[in-house]
Formats: sequence, C-alpha cells, structure tokens
Amino acid sequence: MNTPRILEVRKGILKKNDQLARGLRQRFREAGVFVVNLVSSPGAGKTSLLQKSLLVLREQGYHVAALVGDLATENDARRLAQSGAPVRQISTGTTCHLEAEMIGRALKGWSLETLDLLFIENVGNLVCPASYDLGENLRAVLFSVTEGEDKPLKYPTIFNSADVAVLTKMDLADVAGFNRRLALENIQKVRPGMTVLETSARGEQGLTAWLAFLQKQIPVSKTS
Repeated sequence: MNTPRILEVRKGILKKNDQLARGLRQRFREAGVFVVNLVSSPGAGKTSLLQKSLLVLREQGYHVAALVGDLATENDARRLAQSGAPVRQISTGTTCHLEAEMIGRALKGWSLETLDLLFIENVGNLVCPASYDLGENLRAVLFSVTEGEDKPLKYPTIFNSADVAVLTKMDLADVAGFNRRLALENIQKVRPGMTVLETSARGEQGLTAWLAFLQKQIPVSKTS
C-alpha cells in the first residue's frame, strides 16, 4: 500500500520542479544568459575546474557568475569567490541535489541581463540530480580518472541526461592506472555520439577546449 503513495508523491514533486524549471528557462532566455549545470560525484573536481573557468573567462571579458550547491559549509563558494565573480551558496541540508525552487530563491536580487554565463555547481551526487531540471541550457557530467572507467555503466541515467561528459584529473591518469580507451567506450555505450572533453584543472590540460566549447554556446547578442 505504501509504494503507490511514494510514487505519487515523487511524481508530484517532479511535476512541480519541471514547472518551475520551465519558468527559469524562460527567464534565462529573456535575459540572454547561458546556464551550465555541473554534475558529478563528490571529489571529481567540479570546483577546481569551475574556479579556473571563472578566472579565465573573466580575464577574457566575459561576465560570469556561479551558484554552488552543497549539503553543508560554504567552502566551495569561498574558493570560487576568489575569482572575483559573483558567487552564491545554496545549502541543501539533507537534500542530495539542487531543485529549481532553490535556484529561483538564490537568484533573487541578481540582474541576469548583465551575465553571459551562469554556472550551477550541483551537489556531489550521480543519482538524484539526473531527475531534476534546473532550467539549464547545458548539463555537463564530470568524472575523474580516479573513479574508474565504469562510471558511465554504473550511472547511465546521469550520462543520458547530460549534454557533454568531462573527464577530469587527466594528469593523474597514468598514476591511477586509468584506461582512457575503455572509459571512452563506456561513455559511447551509454550515450552514443556524446561529446567528451578531457581536462586537468591543475595542469590546465584541456582547459582551452573546454572554454571554447562553452563560448560557442553564448548567445550571439552577448558577443556581438
């Protein structure tokens, strides 16, 4: 008797989230800001890659900002704020993902029209975030060489819901015994044709390609 009730509650929650996400997407479209949702397991390197991205993009003259989701602490937000970009923390408590309603609340008082790119660093989790649309234009799923080549096979839903896969910490690939070929094959098994970028925030490997990929997404009106 409990199972149908649980399913109905979940459907209701997701329906509400989808409605709010559609509103956010329209708001982002009208403001001309491109929104990137970064998802990964804990420790995959989201914050390091984002910190480097904010720094370089600002140096290139782009107007960027970030929302950071975490269960507790504002450590990541403080790190990202060192880039000079506007950053806001979203503390989710026991919730293992960000939701559209949280994004809407965090954006209060921000002038989105002044931004080219808005990054959303989701809570470290490869399960829950897959089901929650945040109104983003692009979802990037990150996984590091230290996590193993079978991540896409273990968590196919998040890879199927993402637009691009980013391999991180490539400078540690040899030390970790990472099988690059197998990892790429596993990604394509789950999501044939998916774009894959290889990066190392510490050594800046692949950073130029990653940023060029993002820059192509920015609305023409913002770059003209």
